[in-house]
Amino acid sequence: MVLEGEKMQQEKVIRVRNVHKSYGKLHAVAGLSFDVLRSACFGFLGPNGAGKTTMMNMIYGRTQRDAHGDSSIEIFGYDPAREELEIKYLSGVVPQENNLDVELDVRKNLMIYSKFYGLSSREAERRIDELLDFMELTDKKKSRIRELSGGMKRRLLIARALLNNPKLLILDEPTTGLDPQVRHLIWNKLRQLKTAGTTILLTTHYMEEAFQLADKILIINQGEKLLDGNPPELLEKYMERYVLEVRNLEATSMFQEIIRVTDIRQDRFHDTLLLYADNLDLLKEAARELDPRNYYQRQTNLEDLFLKLTGRELYEHQ
Repeated sequence: MVLEGEKMQQEKVIRVRNVHKSYGKLHAVAGLSFDVLRSACFGFLGPNGAGKTTMMNMIYGRTQRDAHGDSSIEIFGYDPAREELEIKYLSGVVPQENNLDVELDVRKNLMIYSKFYGLSSREAERRIDELLDFMELTDKKKSRIRELSGGMKRRLLIARALLNNPKLLILDEPTTGLDPQVRHLIWNKLRQLKTAGTTILLTTHYMEEAFQLADKILIINQGEKLLDGNPPELLEKYMERYVLEVRNLEATSMFQEIIRVTDIRQDRFHDTLLLYADNLDLLKEAARELDPRNYYQRQTNLEDLFLKLTGRELYEHQ
């Protein structure tokens, strides 16, 4: 028997079907379809220019999708093409760029923003205190924005996005440029929000971030879907378990012979040779006669899968 809470978590609160967006000859999004469950984190991954931000903007109603007969977007039952304000009312957005008012202090930034949601002064004061405490910014409430570190500004942007207690939190590159301590702090806060029932949409270039936070990812390239699913399950299905990175390719003849084994897949990037295998002993044997300074052995990760799917070449539009 499925409990009521489990039914809610299995509910598809975002439905996207065959969505397109073109700018002249550029197809920014080409026929994307996906679902997002309630209280889940859904991550968009792709190279620069892949269509991630365009897709997010269509979900939020900032950009209109192209007209296609079978194209549709539903956000908690609303169509952003016709019900943009309803979607904005139930959403919070953390943009890539900091757009805080540098002339005001932390608390006043949040107070002004609370007016957009019609919060009374008393309710706004209570909510701001809660959010500053949640994002560990209480001691900075009277500080001017220019006095804050980059990590504090990002945490304040998240607090601002949560003022209306949104059902949907949209995060566009939320931890870019932050040090590891701040990044892990933000990850922990986002996990708490998800546990409390917030649905999260995330774009990120940090593969570890996607692996840590996302229940499901969608990898896109040049506007098209390449793969989607749960990150650990995708790794298990599409990637070998281990990789040997070899630099300074002055390999011995024995090394060259070993890597001809069919169970070892090869990839090259500039002066680095990457050898992938499920059998760790094969890679250990391959590395046996190499200088330890010239190789690195590890488990494969989401970045390996990403590069396998999207390639290692840079596109002109990046």
